[in-house]
Amino acid sequence: TKVMTLILIFDALQSGKIQLTDEVVTSAHAKSMGGSQVFLEEGEKQTVETLLKCIMVASGNDSAVAMAEHVAGSEGEFVNQMNQKAAELGMTGTSFANPNGLDQEGHYSTARDMARLAACAVKNETLVRLCSTRSVTVGGRTMTNHNRLLRSIDGCIGLKTGYTRAAGRTLVSCVRRNGRTLVAVTLQDGNDWADHAALYDYGFSTYPAKL
Repeated sequence: TKVMTLILIFDALQSGKIQLTDEVVTSAHAKSMGGSQVFLEEGEKQTVETLLKCIMVASGNDSAVAMAEHVAGSEGEFVNQMNQKAAELGMTGTSFANPNGLDQEGHYSTARDMARLAACAVKNETLVRLCSTRSVTVGGRTMTNHNRLLRSIDGCIGLKTGYTRAAGRTLVSCVRRNGRTLVAVTLQDGNDWADHAALYDYGFSTYPAKL
């Protein structure tokens, strides 16, 4: 979910609708998010650039909602834009109901759709740079990227880990080697780190680069 949220944020940046230096004020609603968060306080001001790091490195649910409200004026309107983008990308098995990925009625996707989304995301080099950041300190908060593959798989450039009670462990990853880029997606997988490593061993050996 946060990969889609990031894509829309970068679309807004590219169009000039928002700037990296914009100050975003945390609403009471954004502060109230549970799960993974950076514990923004109501009324706290952070720049767009800072909140991008909070979303990608710390998977901040509060940061995702704060940015959704900043980009679209309301979380609901941002969700509409998420679903429009999903339709454009041919994600026919996906429906978004929020910008952070918490369990909610009408919020679902498929591994194939997540792979389509990842393929779109990795075309943005700035987004990739954020996804591959291992740790960052923002306003006294030190955040560490949960993606263990960044440290264990050669060429891994991200993308996003996830967990909720309903979805289980979810992982969308991307690896670049010798000019080739592969994406792997697992859903409800309790052994995702090992499974992704095996998928990349299979993918790079079975489908060699075409000269």
